[in-house]
Amino acid sequence: MSQPKILMLLTSHGKLGDTGKQTGFWLEELAVPYLELSRAGAQVDLASPAGGRPPADPESEKSDHPAVKEFLADATATGKLADTIRLDDADTSKLASSYDAVLVCGGHGVMWDLAESPAVAKLLSKTYKDGRIVAAVCHGPAALVQATKPGGEPLVQGHRVAGFSNEEESAANLDGIMPFLLESRLRELGGKYENGPTWQPFAVRDGNLVTGQNPASSAAVAREVLAALAARA
Repeated sequence: MSQPKILMLLTSHGKLGDTGKQTGFWLEELAVPYLELSRAGAQVDLASPAGGRPPADPESEKSDHPAVKEFLADATATGKLADTIRLDDADTSKLASSYDAVLVCGGHGVMWDLAESPAVAKLLSKTYKDGRIVAAVCHGPAALVQATKPGGEPLVQGHRVAGFSNEEESAANLDGIMPFLLESRLRELGGKYENGPTWQPFAVRDGNLVTGQNPASSAAVAREVLAALAARA
């Protein structure tokens, strides 16, 4: 395959329920895959429902992860982050056809907007229908809950799938704040949920669907996306 084009989706939601605290996307889950994919020669673009600069979870901005520092020092990367594609105004069918893969970054904000967004559901459903790669990490798989297969059944149904576990949500003391528990919802939709040890890297590739469990799984998800692209080629 010539230079693959990959679209990374970010949440535009910045409020952590009714707690009065801020949330958003998790910076490590953007930085690590962005750099891994870019180094492999991919063209990576960023999108969010509202467009412009999406909110990063304040806690993730405190990270000392080398990839976070490298991403923030990269003028091209930060320029894309400051001006993400606005999904709410986009032709999702055309957008899906423009990319070889769509990767949803995590962060608790995803649970409120990407999980409910008709535009995101259409984009991911069309990407899947066309045989392209659909990927998500940590809370990113929440964006899959409204997406469907061509026959109308849930996209995750029958697929091996990972995502932020109920145990991890409880350990973060946020299980009572989330609009739903991701692991439980994926199971309810017929996904064959799998997970590794708490906070440890764990990613699953099942055909053209790639999912990862938590922030530490970001690199593994990026590598599985590249492997899926190679297999597709």
